[in-house]
Amino acid sequence: MLRIVATATSEAEAEMIRERLAGAGIHALEQPSSGIGGLQIGGGGGREIRVSEDDAERALELLSTQEFSDEELAALSEQAYEEQTGHEP
Repeated sequence: MLRIVATATSEAEAEMIRERLAGAGIHALEQPSSGIGGLQIGGGGGREIRVSEDDAERALELLSTQEFSDEELAALSEQAYEEQTGHEP
């Protein structure tokens, strides 16, 4: 069974979280956030990051103790801009 360990506001942010988990040997999946009854709400890019129950506690600890570097945040900002506009910054 998979457990949600994080949510992200865009695919770029979700990818960055998945990469951080992968660096610690934790396999993660990303899915669109679901609303009531499993329906997607709006066209937004909300994402849920899920890991196996066995990795959930370690993933939550990793994500709560490490902050994103300035370089990671800059890359996230650029990716989000590209997603929204279809153009490079």
